[in-house]
Amino acid sequence: MFIRKLLTAYDFPSELKSMDLREMELLSTQIREFLIDSISKTGGHLASNLGVVELGIALHRIFDSPRDKIVWDVGHQSYVHKILTGRADRFESLRKSGGLSGFPKREESPHDSFNTGHSSNSISAATGYAEARELSGQDYDVVAVIGDGALTGGLSYEALNNAGSRKTRLIVVLNDNEMSISGNIGAIAHHLSKLRASQKYLNLKNYLKRILRNIPAVGDGIYSSMEHIRDTLKFITFHSGAIFEELGFKYFGPVDGHNLREVLDVLSIARLIDQPVLVHVITTKGKGYRNAESNPGKFHGVVPFDPATGRLLQSGGARNATQVFGGKIVELAEKDPRIVAITAAMTDGSGLTAFAKRFPERFYDVGIAEAHAVTFAAGLACGGMKPFVCIYSTFLQRAYDQVLEDVCMQNLPVVFCVDRAGNVGADGETHHGLFDLSYLSHMPGMSVLAPADDRELTDMLEFAAKTPGPMAIRYPRGAFLQLLPPQLRSLGKPEAEEAGGIVHGKSRRLREGGGLDIWAVGKMTAVGLAVCDILEKQGIRPGLVSARFVNPLDEAGLLSAAARYKKILTLEDNVRRGGFGEAAAAFLSGHGGSDAAVKIIAWPGCFVEHGGVAVLMEQYGMDASSIAEEAVSFVGEEPCERKKSCESEKGTA
Repeated sequence: MFIRKLLTAYDFPSELKSMDLREMELLSTQIREFLIDSISKTGGHLASNLGVVELGIALHRIFDSPRDKIVWDVGHQSYVHKILTGRADRFESLRKSGGLSGFPKREESPHDSFNTGHSSNSISAATGYAEARELSGQDYDVVAVIGDGALTGGLSYEALNNAGSRKTRLIVVLNDNEMSISGNIGAIAHHLSKLRASQKYLNLKNYLKRILRNIPAVGDGIYSSMEHIRDTLKFITFHSGAIFEELGFKYFGPVDGHNLREVLDVLSIARLIDQPVLVHVITTKGKGYRNAESNPGKFHGVVPFDPATGRLLQSGGARNATQVFGGKIVELAEKDPRIVAITAAMTDGSGLTAFAKRFPERFYDVGIAEAHAVTFAAGLACGGMKPFVCIYSTFLQRAYDQVLEDVCMQNLPVVFCVDRAGNVGADGETHHGLFDLSYLSHMPGMSVLAPADDRELTDMLEFAAKTPGPMAIRYPRGAFLQLLPPQLRSLGKPEAEEAGGIVHGKSRRLREGGGLDIWAVGKMTAVGLAVCDILEKQGIRPGLVSARFVNPLDEAGLLSAAARYKKILTLEDNVRRGGFGEAAAAFLSGHGGSDAAVKIIAWPGCFVEHGGVAVLMEQYGMDASSIAEEAVSFVGEEPCERKKSCESEKGTA
């Protein structure tokens, strides 16, 4: 008899091996209850994990982790995997500093075979594992679990092509829920839809039912006893996965991903086949929680919520940068019919929902295909359009070559709206946008802008709409001034404001001062304001500038500041190397500003872990109090030991 225990009391994954089907079905219910209760407190990825409960149980029942390797694509759906590998007792620390990561991490557990966080790489990694197994003479199974959304990424097809041609034993589980974050689009989504609706499975099922039940007296009994055989026949005889078969994979499916018996059966068969196998599993995102099933996008990545009602517990507060962008681009498109918007499976997240509804013929969601999005935009620009490419900072990294070769080299008027720039908090290393200033600023012809507040963002979008050449505007997750105390949540009226909005390559001075001038980039301008408030109480009145342009630099403004203030402190939500501070220091040292000392405050050159935004900033000395201490030491030329660091990046330039 199944005795229900706390999930933390099980000896997973070994205890799973001795459970019967009924016990595993009851366990699936228990895991869903645990996920809803736990994530309602911590926040995290809910809908995607509710959809893979039975699949996760089946994988760990059939395969022997960590000996067998299970690679989770993206990895935001790996919470079930973490529970089934003995980490349920750590879920209260999920996505918190020093706690459980929201993604697979090899350093966290030997059961996490590959660090993931970006889409479409699981089959490549699994193929590498499989080849390493063959070369080293070992014997273990390798499984890649990839969503249908990730199949819109070209890397997955490069891997399928290579794995199919190699004929190495490998299992790919296609978790098909018709979703990435927003709904899936494109030809692949249509192909999978056809597979789901295929008559071959329905015809086989009805044929067996009709023939067997027509046998007098014993037909119903035979039919019931042959359910297992019927399902096995379905897996073996269903051959509608033409695209996968042509790529060299044995195709099984579609399989009901919430029917444990079906999933267990098909995985048992798949592991016996000595060639690449693709198992097509149909699941429902948010399964078992009505609020998530009806609105999987809302519950994809969620803040703490009331599990009874689904109501989010955090108030919206001020408009965030994404909302400001979303409203402004609609306004601009009303005036200019050349403006088109492109995103990579992030319509809602990038603030383009209103644009898509208002201008459906000028809106393009290309799926999780950032490289294609950029070159597609380049083609649109060559054809006379004004493309706005809206991609998160961390995901734009995937299209570096296309930005450089296809846009910058041709000096095309493509605007990159770089959302989630800087420290994004709980999602951690794979999602922090700490590198975009560095990887964009060195591209010839690329203008790189960073607004300090809502007003500057809207001005920059206006400027971008009428300015030729490639341009990137980077802005943070959330509101610009969210880290300030309420009394400081306004940059106020600048003491010396220029007329006419944005001027190419010109900064915006917010405060005059003496002895020290603070040049801040983007949201760090708000932190700079708080630093000024702290320093003024200590008798230091620094100047404050919103740099606005990282490339080109405001050379005249920097030279003027160097001559007047002699000491310049730069603040940026980016790694130090290749960022604004290094560029400013290099310019001044070679252009008559050598008498001015420059102190750079930026993230160290490492991968910053997950945790709360404010917590991470304090840990790395990026908060206002820590920066004020640095500033006092800088002005007094006294040493000040920085907080957590990954490399030696102290001192002045």
